[in-house]
Amino acid sequence: MNPCENRDRDERVALQLERLHALLGPVLDSNAFYRQKLHAAGIRRPEDIDSLAHFNRLPLTTRAELSADQAAHAPYGSNLTYPAESYSRIHQTSGTTGQRLRWLDTAESWDWWGRCWAQVYRGAGVCAADRIFLAFSFGPFIGFWSGHEGASHIGALIVPGGGMSSEQRLDAIVENQITVLVCTPTYALHLGEVARARGLDLAETDVRITIHAGEPGANLPATRQSIQQTWGARCFDHAGATEVGAWGFDCQEHAGLHLNEDEFICEVIDPQSGQPAQEGELIISNLGRTGMPVLRYRTGDRVTLDTKPCACGRTYNRLTGGVIGRVDDALIIRGIVVYPSAIENVIRQFPGIGEFAVDVHRPNALDELSVHIELVDRGNDTSEQVAQALAHSLGLRANVQIAQPNSLPRFELKAQRFTDHRSKT
Repeated sequence: MNPCENRDRDERVALQLERLHALLGPVLDSNAFYRQKLHAAGIRRPEDIDSLAHFNRLPLTTRAELSADQAAHAPYGSNLTYPAESYSRIHQTSGTTGQRLRWLDTAESWDWWGRCWAQVYRGAGVCAADRIFLAFSFGPFIGFWSGHEGASHIGALIVPGGGMSSEQRLDAIVENQITVLVCTPTYALHLGEVARARGLDLAETDVRITIHAGEPGANLPATRQSIQQTWGARCFDHAGATEVGAWGFDCQEHAGLHLNEDEFICEVIDPQSGQPAQEGELIISNLGRTGMPVLRYRTGDRVTLDTKPCACGRTYNRLTGGVIGRVDDALIIRGIVVYPSAIENVIRQFPGIGEFAVDVHRPNALDELSVHIELVDRGNDTSEQVAQALAHSLGLRANVQIAQPNSLPRFELKAQRFTDHRSKT
């Protein structure tokens, strides 16, 4: 563990304020987007913010603002602190929550990304002797490009898995004696399906650690257990975003996501009132991405804050259960608030289910929850047990149906298993 990870709270807050001032200097000088927002709030010099409490009263930044700014100042918006030639990398968001955002990094901020991801690896116990396989397509989505950079920071051997089929990736994992797998939790389970079809027992490979990003899932107890059983390895969660950075990591204690408070200022607010809250929306400001920062950014992630020190020795605040879901992804079904993560956590308790999809309809006056499941063994029909478990956990009756093998979509990046058809009728 890095010595800076167990600082006391007062020292950490003082360093956060110092780094915030260092970032605000060039931002106030030449970043049109944030200079306007800060000037409107009465901030003309970094020193005008004399405490984090003062900073936390400044206006929030929303994704809608950033999207509108990029549309008005195409292609990259006005949230640029330096001239265009100063930037060396471009990535974009996945677009699953709206219009894609393009994001630029300087060489300095890309090195910062690598340092943040190195902390993800260290939290999971990855070291220079490991061999890391990154199973993703190497497209414009930043998720694992930054994981690649972080691996170079800890000196591990990097094996890229782009441009490969799932079968080829499994061959590469075996042949290169991979010890660490990095991918989405959905794709880790899909590789398990492909391996079973080939008669390959992944628990007998050299993989000892799996690290997951791109979507919630690895923080759900049932999904984590399913991944660990599939791979015979320890499963670790991670959280980040293209426009924010790699802000959260798991540790050996699996006691919630650590907030990387050396590189980010993190708050939790009530989404309606904007007041500080223990459970609510995560607000993040990054401290090492001067070229294209976000300040008090509404992530849309629903979280629960834990301020107690972790048994691992780190003194960062944590998020109980990681990212619970999106603030706006709650489904109200027959008057009951249901989060997709709660449904997934029930379904993943059944190891005989390979893939699933959830649909909500309103054919008449009442909502209907439909769940389609693919079975690993067609002779072991668990549909009734799944329906009973969902009713017990959620208080809702679900119509659970068996889908044909390989008929449901598979996902390499963010899974989209939940569809609310009511908004379309």
